[in-house]
Amino acid sequence: MNSNFPDRPDAGGRHDSFAWTQAPRVHPAAMQDREAFEAAMRHPRYPRSSAYCPKWVFSNSMGGPINLWLAEELAARMDFLPGQRVLDLGCGSATSSIFLGREFGVEVWAADLWIDPHANRQRIVEAGLDKSVFALSAEAHRLPFARGFFDAIVSIDAYHYFGTEVRYLSYLSQFLRPGGRIGIVVPANGVDPDDPGSEPPKAGPAAEIGADWYTFRSPRWWWRHWSRTPAVAVELAEMIEGGLDDWRQTLDAATALYGALPALAELDARLLEDEAAQALGFCLVVASRRPDAPSPFFGPDEFETRIA
Repeated sequence: MNSNFPDRPDAGGRHDSFAWTQAPRVHPAAMQDREAFEAAMRHPRYPRSSAYCPKWVFSNSMGGPINLWLAEELAARMDFLPGQRVLDLGCGSATSSIFLGREFGVEVWAADLWIDPHANRQRIVEAGLDKSVFALSAEAHRLPFARGFFDAIVSIDAYHYFGTEVRYLSYLSQFLRPGGRIGIVVPANGVDPDDPGSEPPKAGPAAEIGADWYTFRSPRWWWRHWSRTPAVAVELAEMIEGGLDDWRQTLDAATALYGALPALAELDARLLEDEAAQALGFCLVVASRRPDAPSPFFGPDEFETRIA
């Protein structure tokens, strides 16, 4: 545990996130079942995340399983050291950036295209991290950083939106120092959609999400995909144990909070009960930049340079 914060429950106090109110992404109505909500937001596998105010965590969630749970799962494999520079790519509402900054003492660049960086900064300032967590708006294919700037890059429940193109990791890895590590957590399918014998869903929620279904790849697919980038050495690609149950537990929290699932969560709920989706969950992938990594080749024009 990070000893710099005496408000931690293990130090006999209450986590100071219970007082955070700045810039929530959603303003839930009156809580319908507080006891059930708080029980669903506490997870025995994620003690660090569970110390945070459940209402603050949920009101700044981006959908899917609680992102602090995914961040804690990934951090256990990343070996962060205080003072390291970390890019949180596709950070959403920056709660994962705040979590990494508080828990591990790293400096975090909280980059997202869709979420207002001013609102993210409000949350960061309230958490007391304005000197070490920096909010910015950035498009994943046009990042404003020097080569070799970061010790680590993470992406939590976002990389599948921009990283399935085979050349993208060549582009992204240039921002890592030699020996630096990149880790992602993405929605995944233990049975890859392109495996022999795998049939495309023809009806139901799995079919309704369209081409997104084919971004839910298997660990084997991610290992092969990243191994095509000579600049990195893939260390692991594996399903998170209980990932599908974690997703369902988040929906339990939403039901307890609102009394019924909000419209945006209804498709998730139907998807998770679809027979075609029973191998879904989350995949964790980690790689390191080779010390002798070749210079990336991006092609002849601006588009190729950016998309790489």
